[in-house]
Amino acid sequence: MDFSLNEVQAMLDDSVEKFISNEYDFETRQKHSGSEQGFSSEVWRTFAELGWTAVPFSEEDGGFGGGPVELMVMMLRFGKGLVVEPYLANIVLAGGVLRRAADAGQKERWLTPIVTGEMQAALAFVEPQSRYDVSNVATTATADDDGWTLSGAKGVVLNGGNAALLIVPARTSGQQCDEDGITLFAVAADTKGVSRSPYATVDGHQAAEIRFDNVRVADDARLGETGKGYAALDATIDDATLAVSAEAVGIMQIMTDKTVEYSKNRMQFGVPIGSFQTLQHRMVDMFTDCEQSYSLLIRAAMLASQESAVTKRAISAIKYQVGTAGRKAGQEAVQIHGGMGVSWDLDIAHYFKRLTAIDQMLGNADWHLDRLAG
Repeated sequence: MDFSLNEVQAMLDDSVEKFISNEYDFETRQKHSGSEQGFSSEVWRTFAELGWTAVPFSEEDGGFGGGPVELMVMMLRFGKGLVVEPYLANIVLAGGVLRRAADAGQKERWLTPIVTGEMQAALAFVEPQSRYDVSNVATTATADDDGWTLSGAKGVVLNGGNAALLIVPARTSGQQCDEDGITLFAVAADTKGVSRSPYATVDGHQAAEIRFDNVRVADDARLGETGKGYAALDATIDDATLAVSAEAVGIMQIMTDKTVEYSKNRMQFGVPIGSFQTLQHRMVDMFTDCEQSYSLLIRAAMLASQESAVTKRAISAIKYQVGTAGRKAGQEAVQIHGGMGVSWDLDIAHYFKRLTAIDQMLGNADWHLDRLAG
């Protein structure tokens, strides 16, 4: 079986790699992350101009018809570049629900401006009690004569403070953890009754806590069939899990490369520390973990492209791998760098923070191990 990238995928990989190498160094990333909105609007427009925001969407939706492999290619590079622009929140999460659940008119109204980079969006699906259970939805939506009234709370909403559009799963029937009875809504962030508390996360990204207090929306804000939103939501979360796993593998690879390079230049007792056999063994283990993780990532992306029955297991396998081997590789990189490994001015510390945050997103290693065993 051929695991190499095709011509289009190779061009996409090259495009992202060149941009990050030439336009997105660590100092630039830190400046964007430290700004009020936590990313650069100019860089986001560049993403759109280069067509990256259109990659995962069909041609009918204004995209390029890319799939999981193309998403993997981009997120690997974003991981290596430590990119803070909200690609995951806008394109993978909010865009993923809209492309699956919205009708043609709704796509023109909301998905098109997301694809063109003109609108910021977020998927508000995590709730205080839900942990990693996507079907655990306590936020309610009650129908009336001409629309719906939403009430509830969502937490850790990626890009929630910057989003003009919020995609909100709410329960319209059934028990709190039922898969049936979840309905998806598109809610303007400035709608009366929506309150947001944005904050910076430990890894330099942005999130928000959001409350919906008797928020009224028209019926045309409903995405898809009433009570049947779980399938679109669940599939989108799987896409996002694959995406952050690819980002994590990219981080593992760059941390390994940087650690090896540092060991060649850092002198101790008159010789490079890379000449010490114990450190060589540790760096070989880091490299091995990277290769194993990359192999599992390719497998998951290929199975997702084929919509295989074992796709969920493959995605859980790579998420478990980056949550365990990723933590080990990150710790080794920090320890071999010594005190510099935890300094604010060195990128290793920020890679490690992002890797740690990814482990807790969309199901940690233990949760995905349980899903594999189930």
